[in-house]
Amino acid sequence: MYLEFEKPLVELKEKIDRLRGAYNLGNRTVEGEMRKLQREFKEKAKKIYGKLSPWRRILLARHPKRPHTLDYVNRIFKNFQELHGDRSFAEDKAVVAGFGEFYGKKVAVIGHEKGRSTNEKIERNFGMPHPEGYRKAMRVVKLAEKYGYPVVSFIDTPGAYPGIGAEERGQSQAIAESLCTMGFVRVPTLSIVIGEGGSGGALAFGITDRVYIMENAYYSVISPEGCAAILWKDQSKVEEAAKALKITAKELLSLRVVDDVIPEPLGAAHWEPDRSARVVKCFIRRALRELSSLSLEELIEKRVEKFRSMGAYRTA
Repeated sequence: MYLEFEKPLVELKEKIDRLRGAYNLGNRTVEGEMRKLQREFKEKAKKIYGKLSPWRRILLARHPKRPHTLDYVNRIFKNFQELHGDRSFAEDKAVVAGFGEFYGKKVAVIGHEKGRSTNEKIERNFGMPHPEGYRKAMRVVKLAEKYGYPVVSFIDTPGAYPGIGAEERGQSQAIAESLCTMGFVRVPTLSIVIGEGGSGGALAFGITDRVYIMENAYYSVISPEGCAAILWKDQSKVEEAAKALKITAKELLSLRVVDDVIPEPLGAAHWEPDRSARVVKCFIRRALRELSSLSLEELIEKRVEKFRSMGAYRTA
């Protein structure tokens, strides 16, 4: 359940948990040793996670213990009410969409959900939406526009599902309509890449006023495995592909693809999901506060200009 380079931290964590259990049962003599190990854990985590290669950060983005959309939703929003179905074909459990409360105000929340157990992963199609998933999400976004609620989206998908059935039901059209809806919706919008940001399947939820990314997440037009297969026809080149794609958080910030990087407690979000959620909550609150000061016309104008200005080109 942990990555190879995390093994030194796992051993420390097990010792800390045992001491914490004894401390909670009333054994105060273990407090000094527990604090010492906690400091050692932080120092080792800083060294391990501070100098990771792009490929290792991608492995962290896919970590089996990494918090998913519902982990954040349940910690950040109150009274979240999920809506189901696209009113056309079916319910897609790879997408979560509904309404909740954020500091006493209604917000719309959409996001990809991968699931945790084997059965849930299969049920949620490993976070890869069908067309009905995108249509369900946009149904919620349009309801948010009708009632003036901000939209917060969580991005965590390897990509849209590429199966024949999905294509027959209009996968590319559903993604295109999502891009258009998110681009021109007349409410403040915010997206956070919390894990994998795979191609158009991720971008469908990412045309927003603010785009944030977690420290160990990635956002890319193609996976390193896909890139290695196309360019080299050799899966041993995935690390080289990951480096060439420039898809890590800091690289995306320098390229102005994202607006800010959200730090992860102890170097990786899976060690302390509660603290990670609190950090994300602070970023959401700050963004919505800033965006609420703008008129709807300003919001759309700045949103469109933001995405039009991305990229670089050279004239002869």
